[in-house]
Amino acid sequence: MSDRVHVHIGLPKTATSYLQTILWSNRALLRDRGVVVPGAERRDHLWASRTVREDPHQAKAPERHRTAWRRIVAELERSPGNGLISHEFFAAASGEQAQAMVAALSAAEVHLVVTAREPLGLFTASWQESLKNGDTTPMAEYARHESSNPNAIWNWRTLDLRLVLERWAQAVPPERTHVLVLDPEAPREDVWNRFAGILGTDPDGVDLTGSFPNTSMGVVEAETLRRVNVSLRGFNKAFDKGVYIRTFLADDRLVPREGERFWPRPDQIEECRRRGEDAVAYLQSAAYHLVGSPDHLRVPDDLEQRRLPDSVSDAEVAGVAVDLVATMLGDVRRLRQERERRPGTRGGRASGSPGRIRRRLQRLRNGLSR
Repeated sequence: MSDRVHVHIGLPKTATSYLQTILWSNRALLRDRGVVVPGAERRDHLWASRTVREDPHQAKAPERHRTAWRRIVAELERSPGNGLISHEFFAAASGEQAQAMVAALSAAEVHLVVTAREPLGLFTASWQESLKNGDTTPMAEYARHESSNPNAIWNWRTLDLRLVLERWAQAVPPERTHVLVLDPEAPREDVWNRFAGILGTDPDGVDLTGSFPNTSMGVVEAETLRRVNVSLRGFNKAFDKGVYIRTFLADDRLVPREGERFWPRPDQIEECRRRGEDAVAYLQSAAYHLVGSPDHLRVPDDLEQRRLPDSVSDAEVAGVAVDLVATMLGDVRRLRQERERRPGTRGGRASGSPGRIRRRLQRLRNGLSR
């Protein structure tokens, strides 16, 4: 078994995608440096989190999903050095589930890594992320409770640093829990440098070019996506949400519009402020290894003026929607032109086009197939 295993559990929207891209892009180099990132692919850690959190959908999932956690543990058992597991959805685990996960790794010394940021920015970013995952909840109604369900990701269950630390403290003691607080003024690579320091590996010489900032949508764009989600049918699978809603529509077509930034309602801002103060007080009450300043967990007293999502008008949504239709019509034409340039086309029409296939089937039905 690995001598030590670091379990990075998020929080969500705390540079997790940035860090995970670096880890998987430099996996071979990290292994040479004594840090093993187990699994056949990045999604193995997501699927493992579902097993740990006892997601009821896991029973009917494909075998590679259901076996991911078992395969990760087996790889760590035969790998010397230090292991690293990283996915932000582990943050939702119950105390009992966290204990079971650590017990499965009991041959190693388990350390917990929690990346954190001030709650207002986290709250705003997580609402957008929920929309990218197909949610339809207006921001005024978002995260109005602390869910008791370990499969509920987008609410205070995973966003409140104190709540997450309290649950995981049942499995990993504070002296082996590392809380990395993001510095909003630091250069992007700062979070990687400090994360690598927690792992005990050299941050230099690692390729950072594949990593990217997870950029936010503007307020009108976010509200447009929310309304699109309301009307979508048949996009319930994780693949559809990730490829079509999140990447194709949100990241590639709405984010580049660089719309206006926004805040939640005043009472939600005050709740974020209170939770930030609670997190600072909780960290000061225990022997957690704090990497960074606790002041960066506090919502600033003075905030710039920003719009509320409630203020977005139907006309503004219509304007974005019309632009989307125009952009996506261009996408369809480009994809069709690319398809027609591929080998196997005749007379400007793909030999296997849907219309041609339908005609063949009709001839078969009529007994006229050639």
